[in-house]
Amino acid sequence: GGGTGLGRSMTQACLELGAHVCITSRKLDVLEKTARELEAATGGQVLPVACDVRDYAEVEALRDAAIARFGKVDVLVNNAAGNFISPTERLSSKAFQTIIDIVLMGSVNCTLAFGKHWIAEKQRDKAVLSVVTTYAWTGSGYVVPSACAKAGVLAMTRSLAAEWGRHGIRCNA
Repeated sequence: GGGTGLGRSMTQACLELGAHVCITSRKLDVLEKTARELEAATGGQVLPVACDVRDYAEVEALRDAAIARFGKVDVLVNNAAGNFISPTERLSSKAFQTIIDIVLMGSVNCTLAFGKHWIAEKQRDKAVLSVVTTYAWTGSGYVVPSACAKAGVLAMTRSLAAEWGRHGIRCNA
């Protein structure tokens, strides 16, 4: 979700600090518009790449495009989000699967694609930042699929912080 909302705001802040940024979502037109606007506002460089983070091959192509454009990637921000605000008893199993695939599996796919690359290339001083929400700790009614998925992202990030530190990869949520 790099073209709108929190992703767009984080991109602008990173550009203002001098970073080059690759943004992604499934909507290339939104990404391209955001890239043009943020480049004009900051003078920075933004690479918009359409990617469905549920598809590992698309995530690998995203990673490769960012490396081809910028030479390296130092930070991955897991910001994938999805939600159905609804009483849980009204949701189907498919609704749960959709949110879990976007939020949890999207974060897993991105983290593995970038992390495995960094480890294989012996690249140190890299970072994974996973955006979660308070209900990843507390739970919350009417957003149960998202709460479950974000709790999974939190657990993955904390677990990798313990495991990947020896490779010089910092993981924070």
